[in-house]
Amino acid sequence: MVLTNLPGIGERLMKRLDDHFGGRHELLKTLESGDISRIAEVEGISVKRALSLAREYNGAEATFLATPEAEKLHGQLISSMQAFASNAASSSRMQMLMPLHQIDERRERCKQMMSFATEAPEAFAHLKALFKNLSYTRRPTQRYERVIVSQQEHPEWNQYVRILTPSSQESWKDYTVFKTVTWIGRHGPEDVPPGWLVLPEAGRSDVMVPEYTLDWFTNNRKALKVILDLMQWKNEGKNSIHPTLNIIFDETEGLDQLTTVFAMMSDSGDVETMEEIRDGLWNMAKRLEEDLNQRISSGMETASLDLTGSDMLEALADAATFQRKLASATEDVITDILEQGRNELSQYLEASGLQAPFDLYATNWPVKLNRGVLDKINDELERRINDCRNDHLLRLATKLADLKPLCETAIQRLIEHDMWYSITAWAMHHNAQLPELVHHGIWFEEGRHLFIDGEVQPVNYGLGLAAPKGDQQPIALLTGANSGGKTTLLELVAHVTILAHMGLPVPAQHAFIGRVEALHVLAKSSGTQSAGALETTLVDLAQVVSNTQPKLILADELEAITEPGAGARIIAGMLRAAQQQANSSMVLVTHLAPAILDAYGSDDLRIDGIEAKGLDEHLELIVDRTPKRNCLARSTPELIVRRLVERSSGDAKNVFSDILSLF
Repeated sequence: MVLTNLPGIGERLMKRLDDHFGGRHELLKTLESGDISRIAEVEGISVKRALSLAREYNGAEATFLATPEAEKLHGQLISSMQAFASNAASSSRMQMLMPLHQIDERRERCKQMMSFATEAPEAFAHLKALFKNLSYTRRPTQRYERVIVSQQEHPEWNQYVRILTPSSQESWKDYTVFKTVTWIGRHGPEDVPPGWLVLPEAGRSDVMVPEYTLDWFTNNRKALKVILDLMQWKNEGKNSIHPTLNIIFDETEGLDQLTTVFAMMSDSGDVETMEEIRDGLWNMAKRLEEDLNQRISSGMETASLDLTGSDMLEALADAATFQRKLASATEDVITDILEQGRNELSQYLEASGLQAPFDLYATNWPVKLNRGVLDKINDELERRINDCRNDHLLRLATKLADLKPLCETAIQRLIEHDMWYSITAWAMHHNAQLPELVHHGIWFEEGRHLFIDGEVQPVNYGLGLAAPKGDQQPIALLTGANSGGKTTLLELVAHVTILAHMGLPVPAQHAFIGRVEALHVLAKSSGTQSAGALETTLVDLAQVVSNTQPKLILADELEAITEPGAGARIIAGMLRAAQQQANSSMVLVTHLAPAILDAYGSDDLRIDGIEAKGLDEHLELIVDRTPKRNCLARSTPELIVRRLVERSSGDAKNVFSDILSLF
């Protein structure tokens, strides 16, 4: 898809998107994943706009929800399912669920996950503990001190590091002022300075900034651990594994090295060992000096020098001769102990690959180690540490870079699995079932409104060819008591229709849903409209009821847009037009059924009624929420007045009694 073809995406916004995501590839992956919060990080894009962009990119059909009220009900259903999401990523992904998009594929996913929940409940429950740690992958956001020196452009790294182009007069030595450098191409250093990487021009871009790759894995460690846990679960599996769980396990294919690489991240091996040697070198040298002097002193306590009289005279005449005799007498003891000291320092340095040099000592007695030699050992350790760190960093970054796209894909697919897991948990909570999709109409048994607190009375209702014989008229007027549940039933019909066209379970024991291309939900008007507003509303209604598009229209007290007499005639005309469309169905809640029938001019219009049967012992309404066919239901006001007669006294009781007699 060409993104600039999407509404509202111009060149300037396209550039901001590309810059923010570091390239088109990352942008497209984010749109496909439905990571709304990340898209909304871009300057000038709100959360609502980000959601719209992601839906449009994923090919979601926006025309099905044909009215603001239909969109509102869809949003409420999504929010209801989001309450069961294992994590924020799955919750965000659910917002991509739009009607008419991938219905059959979604139904199959629901069937698989619902089967898993029923047939392997323990494994299903265990999966939630793993999925709760899933999240969208997050890129590092900081800039690194590393500098890329290259003759080529590398726009993918612009937001993370400085990228410099050497002139023909410059050599690699001109860049040693930088602590960490990635030199790309020819004429680089043969002996790589500390903190440098030297890569060929045709080398991999994803290892140019190894710190970025390591930080990516560190930032996403929690989500990556889900992959590790799934691999461990798979390897420990002793009994037969449910096919759906096997599909989830398959998402970890090709990631067997992840465990080893994670261990490498926390274990820098030789680097840490050499750092410990370097950090302890001077303390070790000081202790060695003191120890050697102590050992020589102890060794000399038993030493003696025999001098004859002539030796003494010779010493008086030539002090140097005496010094030689004295040195000869002590040489064996001192030489042996100094050799021991050199061996001990070599043992200390052994893990670094260094040995104590022969010029270790500045003086033999008292023993003093050569500070210049120790400085050279320290510098060599520093060089080897940097070389080892660079080797480890590059080796680790290369392994991680190989795994990174596989990990990103696995996490994205696991989020998708978790979305269906969460939808299944929602469906089980509401005892929702997958409906059968048919050609025309709607019918459900024991349907339950999702947003009513307390005990919900199940309802059977439908119309069109999906309904049982006798209820197959495509249009119905719904009448009945105030607070009897007419609007609630209308919303339930909308819920079932929206969910079915999203490929999801519906809150009913059984349901048959005819495929339509649009759902028009017309909410109750807040009052009589002005002439101009009424004209606009009537034009819109005429277009809806007269077009040939397969659709379901749910209207709540449409007569409220104007005075009752005119309202009944307008509705009758609209019903006549709707009756001519074989692919349309319509339910209209009204209090003007008799007047509408008169204006309609025919008695074949179906009227359903939700009846209030009376008052119980607590003077509360007794209502059968399932509409009766061909029934003009009694109005509630009569029962309310009857209740007021029972509850009032004095003059008020007389007034209400008089009103009751008028019914």
